[in-house]
Amino acid sequence: MGVNRNLITGSTTMLVLSLLEDKDMYGYLMIEELAKRSDNTFSLKAGTLYPILHSLEEQGMVQSYDKEADSTRVRKYYSITKKGKKMLAEKKAEWKFYVSAVDQVLQRGVDFGTI
Repeated sequence: MGVNRNLITGSTTMLVLSLLEDKDMYGYLMIEELAKRSDNTFSLKAGTLYPILHSLEEQGMVQSYDKEADSTRVRKYYSITKKGKKMLAEKKAEWKFYVSAVDQVLQRGVDFGTI
């Protein structure tokens, strides 16, 4: 079952920051890791991810640095800042509140006595 893109759009920033909470990553690794952790429910394209990363960097939520991948390539890694960790904590709390409210509405529509 696919997930409506509108649901994903509102949570993408939180998901990206959550990935960086564990370790610094470069863009392609974030795309792969997000797909892996979500059993391919979330499959970001580079054209979606990089504008998010650039916006987060402008806001001071993440910072980037270059690191040699091998003798011929340099990759841009991103790390979450203290400000980004604070924002992530706020987004997680907001998400839990939202999910709880939706669950309350959905559960009232179920009559468990007839199951």
